[in-house]
Amino acid sequence: MQRRMSLERAVEAFAGFMVLLSVALTHYVHPGFVWLTVFVGANLFQQSFTGFCPAAMILRKLFGFRSAAEARG
Repeated sequence: MQRRMSLERAVEAFAGFMVLLSVALTHYVHPGFVWLTVFVGANLFQQSFTGFCPAAMILRKLFGFRSAAEARG
């Protein structure tokens, strides 16, 4: 049986990638890209309270990720 990455792990990986990308863009391109880092952090913070995560919705629809609970059955 093939294990697939859960939706929660995919969101964490995507958020980590976006933070690293925004730090690199801030350093090498323009200091204004720091606001992308702020946006990602603010989105993670609000998601922890509300459960609403646009990235999760996109990953679910485009790539078919399922939450860990859905994968267990």
